[in-house]
Amino acid sequence: MAARTLLTAGITGVGMSYPDRILTNHDLEKMVETNHQWIVERTGINERRIAEKGTGASVHGAKAAIQALEHAGIRPDQVDQIIVPTVTPDMVFPATACLIQDMIGAQNAWGYDLEGACSGFLFALQNARAQVESGAARRVLVVGTEVMSAILNWEDRNTCILFGDGAGAVVVEAIEAEKVGIFDALLHVDGSGAKYLYQTAGGSRVPASAESVAAKQHFVHQEGREVFKFAVKGMAKVTQDVLERNGLNGKDVKLLVPHQANIRIIEATQRRLDLSDDQVMITIDRFGNTTAASIPMALRVACDEGRLQQGDLVALSAFGAGFTWGSILVRWTAS
Repeated sequence: MAARTLLTAGITGVGMSYPDRILTNHDLEKMVETNHQWIVERTGINERRIAEKGTGASVHGAKAAIQALEHAGIRPDQVDQIIVPTVTPDMVFPATACLIQDMIGAQNAWGYDLEGACSGFLFALQNARAQVESGAARRVLVVGTEVMSAILNWEDRNTCILFGDGAGAVVVEAIEAEKVGIFDALLHVDGSGAKYLYQTAGGSRVPASAESVAAKQHFVHQEGREVFKFAVKGMAKVTQDVLERNGLNGKDVKLLVPHQANIRIIEATQRRLDLSDDQVMITIDRFGNTTAASIPMALRVACDEGRLQQGDLVALSAFGAGFTWGSILVRWTAS
């Protein structure tokens, strides 16, 4: 029996969508005890997008998915699988992937949600890569979509300033081997960090109740200093590690597209890799932290700004609750 030929997976389309409403730092000054300068200096954020109340993650997820499919030049009915990394699904069940599948008319696709927090997009991208390279799927749609405003305590100035809403999507499909595509990934989890960034209620441990709502247990809780300390070390090191094991360094990278959590974390990674400003994609100033959506959104912005060409080496890097972190190397294939 002949051995199966290993296929190569590449990103062939990118899309994004976000709400119209802009919430600036000056708007936040009227809501909580904070100020524009303090937010910018510590996070790099000027503004973020906020969805209308009652908007599910599927809404902008579907719009981003359609844009990614159009970019790739394929129809929804040609998609084999949909993976949706998110921490803010429309409902506990069914999966947001099912809702998006129906909304875009991808009737031949199966799918599921993936909860990897801010690293969720990388985890989903690696799963998509494995499906394509094994031959189990020809085309996989990865849709990172978040409505973080739905789980924020707008009285907590330490968290409500950080996050925004939006969605980003990529099409992963088999490409010609010489184009390389997605060629390495290094992903990690350390569950001992779970106590530093979490949402207490809404799961099986603390089901929703009048008491849990009154106690504000359905909002994001973060121990900022601990998360920052681990993120600075983890995101920089994992990116350096995956480059070194491929005989590469910062000079080879056309663009680092990091998770947009905090400008200081991004700058620490930039310094460790000795990258210039032109080599680092920054969107946190205009969108804030959109969790699993931040990397694919940044990829779409990079495409729109003409910062990516076929063959460019792109390093994707993230750190999130769990703790989860990782880096993926890609030779850019989308036109």
